[in-house]
Amino acid sequence: MDKKDTGFPNMYSNADPSMNISGLAPLSPYLNFDPAYLQQSQPEFIFPEGAGRQRGRFEFAFSQIGGSCMVGAAIGGVGGLYNGFRSTSLAGQTGKLRRTQLLNYVMKQGAASANTLGVLAVMYSSFGVLLSWARGTDDEANTVVAATATGLLYKSSAGLRKCAVGGGIGFGIAALYSLWMSRDRIQQFRQMNPASRGE
Repeated sequence: MDKKDTGFPNMYSNADPSMNISGLAPLSPYLNFDPAYLQQSQPEFIFPEGAGRQRGRFEFAFSQIGGSCMVGAAIGGVGGLYNGFRSTSLAGQTGKLRRTQLLNYVMKQGAASANTLGVLAVMYSSFGVLLSWARGTDDEANTVVAATATGLLYKSSAGLRKCAVGGGIGFGIAALYSLWMSRDRIQQFRQMNPASRGE
């Protein structure tokens, strides 16, 4: 069919310089736009309106709890395997009896360790989420307070002394973690403040 019989004016042509872009093939008349509007430097992600551009404590809580359970199971399983080998060797057990005892040790100690770390992760995540919601921000103070409260609560039934020890352990771990994660900001502060370098 002849183009002249289509009834549409010939508005675009490949001979038009505006239709030829360096590095690209001639564009279709239906794609007549400036490619500069296409952001190709980095991938773009879609976020719900009003949502932050990074995950908050509530989103991280699920991975923290699951990861803690898996780490606890792995550590407890290795410890149970070691204790099982030692106990069965001292008892002189061999064959199927020894294999059964090894499985019992691994499962029992692995489950206990996974349960312990899982409970600690649930407490820490709960305190962190509540503090973030109450204060409206997520910073190092939330981390330190949540870890300290977790230690206090976890050892609260063992007496005041052990409760204080648990809180101190939580505070120490959280403080070291916060310092490590803030090391870049601390270094920038020291470079900006000559007095901190002894000048």
